[in-house]
Amino acid sequence: MRGRLVPYGVAAAVAAVVLAPLALPGYVLRYDMVFVPGQALSWDVIAPASALPRAVPQDAVVALATQLVPGWLLQRLVLVAILWFAALGAARLVPTTRTAVRVVAALGYAWTPYLAERLLIGQWGLLLAYAMLPWLVAAALGVRADRPGALPRLLLAAAVCAITPTGGVIALAAVALLLPGRYPGAARRAGIALAATVLLNAPWLVAGAGSATGGRSDPAGVAVFAARAENWGGSLVALAGTGGIWNALTVPASRQAGVVPLATALLLFLAGYGVALLRRRWPAGAAGRLGLLAAGSWLVAALGVLPGGAALLGWLVDTVPGAGLVRDGQKMLVPYALALAVAGALGAERLADRLAARFDPATGRVLLVGAALLPVVLLPDLAFGALGRLTPVGYPADWAVVARQVADRPGEVLSLPFQEYQRYAWNAGRVVIDPAPRYLSSPVLIDDTLRVGDVAVGGEDPRAAEVRDLLAAGRPLTGTGVRWVLVQRAAGAPVPASALVGLRPVHTGPELALYEDPAWTAPAGRAGPGPVGVAHLLAGTVVLAIGFSGAAQVLRRVVASRHASPTEGEGG
Repeated sequence: MRGRLVPYGVAAAVAAVVLAPLALPGYVLRYDMVFVPGQALSWDVIAPASALPRAVPQDAVVALATQLVPGWLLQRLVLVAILWFAALGAARLVPTTRTAVRVVAALGYAWTPYLAERLLIGQWGLLLAYAMLPWLVAAALGVRADRPGALPRLLLAAAVCAITPTGGVIALAAVALLLPGRYPGAARRAGIALAATVLLNAPWLVAGAGSATGGRSDPAGVAVFAARAENWGGSLVALAGTGGIWNALTVPASRQAGVVPLATALLLFLAGYGVALLRRRWPAGAAGRLGLLAAGSWLVAALGVLPGGAALLGWLVDTVPGAGLVRDGQKMLVPYALALAVAGALGAERLADRLAARFDPATGRVLLVGAALLPVVLLPDLAFGALGRLTPVGYPADWAVVARQVADRPGEVLSLPFQEYQRYAWNAGRVVIDPAPRYLSSPVLIDDTLRVGDVAVGGEDPRAAEVRDLLAAGRPLTGTGVRWVLVQRAAGAPVPASALVGLRPVHTGPELALYEDPAWTAPAGRAGPGPVGVAHLLAGTVVLAIGFSGAAQVLRRVVASRHASPTEGEGG
């Protein structure tokens, strides 16, 4: 019994050590991670009018959740859940009876360069998919083995994954690869799971299909988002160790150590050594299917740096709607990271057994302890909020003042400086996506051009392009259809005075200034999102059906246990 609780303790310890700074009040604001006191639920959250649905349905889920709990608490619950479920899921998935091996898998999956880099770039929605994949794979194995409640558990994990488009695609690929096969009811179960997973992805699929952007992206982003080297091993070795993110500012310093490629080779050896145990202990073909999923995810991640891959990606994102999803291919590494952790833990078990047989049991135990601690030793700067890089801050009072004024007189807001990412002194100079679209209750127009060094990756929003042209020409912003112009004085970037000509100042504070267009007239009411609303309704119906199905399974077990004979109860 004590051994069964150890993975829970390890998961709790990982969450506590990594997220220690979140014991302080405030919000962690870093790159794509922006939580606010209460995010408003509107049609623009459900279906962006002119931008690609990159945060669909994530923003809608957050808006619903912050009606129940404050944003600061929601952020902590989400981040703790990521680390807890990632560690515990890997520990439960690895086919072994040995507690130490489960710990190796838990740390091998919850303490990785992938998790560190994606956490530092703020992509918490993607990391929810990372945390849920072990549970989805375990449920898929349960479906194949006809275990009660396995299908609802699989769909619940897929629903969490589908909070972001990338996570939804990964879940769909996992279901499509793992469920088909020769087992009782295979066609029916696989069909139900696939159909339900597609419906769970419907919100962003339908929103993207109906977007004014056309769904195509700037091919210049292919080179910008390609996997990058983190040490002398090069980009492919970085990917093999689950690293290689495009943004060098989100890479822990320990990844530059010269020993990292050698440690990566050791991990690959252990994983390869463990494949035989995985194939032996899992149902026939299951290990091969996971291996195929892992290999495919690694190839997608590496496509931007493989010969001819960049040209192919450039053509895809410029031609095929939605193909921009794989420009940042490294984020697709989730199945590879899981396979590496599970097979690596089994490889450590197999090698420990051989050492124990050759020398003594203590030698085998020492190897397992070393294998468990290896991820932490190689990546010590994930601890304590990446050594302080995830420290919470408080929003200046100006934000609440402006939010109240905009809420009292709703109308579209234009945020200046006109750039997607900002730096604030009150946020310790950390780069963060503009909080205004989430903090304010009205739609906020920001520039969706991504600037990386000297390269500008063009955005897809046609309205943002119109405003860029106005600003470049030195023309005023009156008559653009926006009611409010928000100037973020703390961002430091200059705002041309010509842009504010004809606007009436409403609030001037130390951090923010708010201007109103006196000539603004209310536009015709925007119709509901139509097909996108239906897609959200269908996805929500699937989630409710999953919940009811799971509750029914539990209720049947309770009733069965109450009516079981003493002998039957003992055996259960």
